[in-house]
Amino acid sequence: MTDATGRPHPLSAILAGKPPRRDTFDGWQHYRANRRAFEPAPVLTLDQWRALSPRGRALHDLHRTATHVNLPLQETPMAMKVSRLLSRRILGNALQRTAATWPGVMVGGWGYQGKTETVCEVAAEFEDTWLEMNGFVNPGARPGVRALHAPVAYVQTPVTATPKGLCEAILGFFGAPTKGLTLPQLVRQVAAALDDHGVLVLILDDITRLRLHRVDDQDAFDLVRAFMSMNVTLVLVGVDIAGSGLLRRASWDKRGKQWVMPAMEGGRVHGLEVTQTERRFDFVELDRFRYTTPAHIQAFHNHLVGLESGLRLFNAGPDMLVGGGMPEYLMRRTGGVVGLLNRLIEDGAHEAMDSGRELIDEELLDGIVLSLDDPGRDPAAGEVPRIPATASPPVAAAGRKRESAGAGRRGRNTVFDDTGPVAQTGA
Repeated sequence: MTDATGRPHPLSAILAGKPPRRDTFDGWQHYRANRRAFEPAPVLTLDQWRALSPRGRALHDLHRTATHVNLPLQETPMAMKVSRLLSRRILGNALQRTAATWPGVMVGGWGYQGKTETVCEVAAEFEDTWLEMNGFVNPGARPGVRALHAPVAYVQTPVTATPKGLCEAILGFFGAPTKGLTLPQLVRQVAAALDDHGVLVLILDDITRLRLHRVDDQDAFDLVRAFMSMNVTLVLVGVDIAGSGLLRRASWDKRGKQWVMPAMEGGRVHGLEVTQTERRFDFVELDRFRYTTPAHIQAFHNHLVGLESGLRLFNAGPDMLVGGGMPEYLMRRTGGVVGLLNRLIEDGAHEAMDSGRELIDEELLDGIVLSLDDPGRDPAAGEVPRIPATASPPVAAAGRKRESAGAGRRGRNTVFDDTGPVAQTGA
């Protein structure tokens, strides 16, 4: 498909097919290379749109729709906090030349708050830098051996997490065969794959699918910790990590501002040699927007301005999302959860185009019902947040509660600030 000048239309890549999943090597490389490649629709006035041919108007409307469902990832204060810590840890570990076990990072937060996107963006940025630093060659490759160079491996934790299932998921990233292998063989294959492919960062998403009251899940988490002996930065991403039990045997080191896991028992885990040292994790939460202080309010307004700049609606005014009581309305409807906010604005833009109103206001959004039916997420693990009712209590009162979407699923929830655990909430 071409545009008016005969060049490939920006929609061509989108209409060519669905992008591959990130949990394979090819899929991750596609994401890394194309994560900023989307070209939004040009800004046209209504008169300019009317001057187009019927085909031109149809293509522009399709391009506008694609723009609304591909709004760019914005740097929120919450995401920047995660990005800074994660970037520092990944690069610092990669440049380390001692025999010490590399500390990992746990990234927590409730569903639809942008944990995965934030972590993947940081990891992809690191891989871009690392590949360029090394001339796009694996510096640890063995002479005469050709293998995929994968500084970053992204893996989703299986819903039913067993040591074998976890190993198969990791090996699946590289397309390695797993059929018929015993657990010790699978573990050795994982160790060899991480080494041969030059993996420096191993991301395990949805890690709180592990239920540590089950023996298989405890064994799987022991295996996860053992991976830290392989000189990789282990990045664990999950919902309500503090309440999941992953930290129940850990202690808080006030001086190092890290969670310390006890040393692994025995010298081997499922046949894998591991160091007899403590495992340390930085822990950071990606929170939702708040609306309780001037700084919080300004951050939310800035985010709305960014969303507004990405919309292509002909009747949109300069303050469509930030004027009048719209910010308070959007906060009530979404609870400050970034993913819910993006979904509401996306659905609102669809309705604005379909109805011919070409603007978003409270009346239009009142008719939008948010639905998060996502077969790829596990509601039992808190991956699908509670959607606030349309009629909510005043924002300021609601914001004073330390209750994230989905809170209450477990009995007690630990509250964190930059220095570590400070309190517990819940009955």
